[in-house]
Amino acid sequence: MLRILLTIVLPLALWVWAFVDCLTTPEDEVRHLPKVVWVLIVLLFPPLGPIAWLIAGKQRGFLRTATADGYPAADGRAGRPGHPSAGGRPLAPDDNPEFLASLKKGNNEHEDMLKQWEADLRRREQELRDRDEPEDGRKS
Repeated sequence: MLRILLTIVLPLALWVWAFVDCLTTPEDEVRHLPKVVWVLIVLLFPPLGPIAWLIAGKQRGFLRTATADGYPAADGRAGRPGHPSAGGRPLAPDDNPEFLASLKKGNNEHEDMLKQWEADLRRREQELRDRDEPEDGRKS
């Protein structure tokens, strides 16, 4: 039973995991070779291909260079947890100060537009009232 596990199941699991990991890894995290070449190596050379992928193919956390503030950043930018540039990960919209600033700017623009529309509406209503009233000031 242990022999079957070590010769069949474990290499197959390693092969499947490395293949899926290789396919789902973003292109900018692949090292040394193009992603397509790594996929072919993993597919065509089991178990050496998956082992090579795990060792040399993908940037891992311990292989990334540390930034000035001590946090790893795959793209070379300084990263702090929760900061927009932390490892290139996107933030939730309500945590992103740039997004919140753009919403405030958009709200201000919409308020200005509404004020212009209201002023235009008042002006047109006044023009209609002036046109409907007789010249001598009497109402009909």
